[in-house]
Amino acid sequence: MENHTSAALKVAQGGIIAALYVVLTLVSNAFGLANGAIQVRISEALTVLPVFTPAAIPGLFAGCIISNTLTGAVLPDIIFGSLATLAAGIVTYRIRHLNRFLAPVPPILANTLVVPFVLRYAYGAEDAIPFMMLTVFAGEFISCGVLGMMLYPVMSRILRRDG
Repeated sequence: MENHTSAALKVAQGGIIAALYVVLTLVSNAFGLANGAIQVRISEALTVLPVFTPAAIPGLFAGCIISNTLTGAVLPDIIFGSLATLAAGIVTYRIRHLNRFLAPVPPILANTLVVPFVLRYAYGAEDAIPFMMLTVFAGEFISCGVLGMMLYPVMSRILRRDG
């Protein structure tokens, strides 16, 4: 019985994380944070969550797919942006025991390496790839590095309290 409860809990956690990702992405878009050269998606702060639960991996992946679809992204962006999020989630989960300050590194790197090519080849952005890497890095550093690391101790306290 406990295995079914545990599986149901992970599915519920993943669904909640996906829903939060979508809502926070829509909020970022509504306030213009996800537009321009340096894009800040508040939802990217959630990319530290694989440290706390493996359910975050499919939750973030699904949330990214849904968010990109709802915000009018083109198919290559939906596919490759979501795959970057999935890969980052897996790596974040795998390195979770090393050092808490490494948690935002996989999503920052994955998006810095993938998104500029999506911008160039899916959207026809004419900026130089290295420049776009720099701007994507800046946005991801704010979203994952700053906001994500602000979320980290909150999650740690919640999990310690709830056991």
